[in-house]
Amino acid sequence: MYQRRDFYRHARYVHGWLSAFAFIVLIFFAATGLLLNNPDWFKSSNNEQIVKLTLPAAFVSAIQKQENPTQAILDFVRDKQPLIGRYKSSEVMDGEVMIRLESPAGSTDLWVLMDQGEVEITQKPATTVSLLNDLHRGKNVGVTWHWLIDISAIIIILLSLAGYILFLTIKTRLITHLLLTAGSIAAIILLIWFAI
Repeated sequence: MYQRRDFYRHARYVHGWLSAFAFIVLIFFAATGLLLNNPDWFKSSNNEQIVKLTLPAAFVSAIQKQENPTQAILDFVRDKQPLIGRYKSSEVMDGEVMIRLESPAGSTDLWVLMDQGEVEITQKPATTVSLLNDLHRGKNVGVTWHWLIDISAIIIILLSLAGYILFLTIKTRLITHLLLTAGSIAAIILLIWFAI
């Protein structure tokens, strides 16, 4: 008897302690999920920015000796021009270097003509909606945000389990709660069936 009472008391504590953080996270992911599911609610704008730079001849001759000059080019360009995103990929072929940077804040493409020392930088800053959508999906985010998503998921699972335990402790409504549970599971299975 005491063990069961202690178990329920601990479930209430866990539910209470996790609620504040979990509710904020739930609101964020629910709101961004709505935006992600309804992209036509907002007009997308083309706010592409193109900048051209010329690399100094001495710098070009130094990097032409490198097998992959990507990092040297990025370091040089970043000193001259703020860039959006983190390194995603690069390709070096036939005297051309193509570099792609991505983050939830937007993307940058660098196209470098080594023989002429010309760099074309195309930047696409994210809109507020696309930024929130990328954060929701965990797309192009850093390790810290990935950890936040995982920790949030674990906390929401624990919160839900603790709340469900408390939900089932009301003995006078146990049958009703079990019927609600069965109905909810059946509805979700049915919706999954229609979705696929």
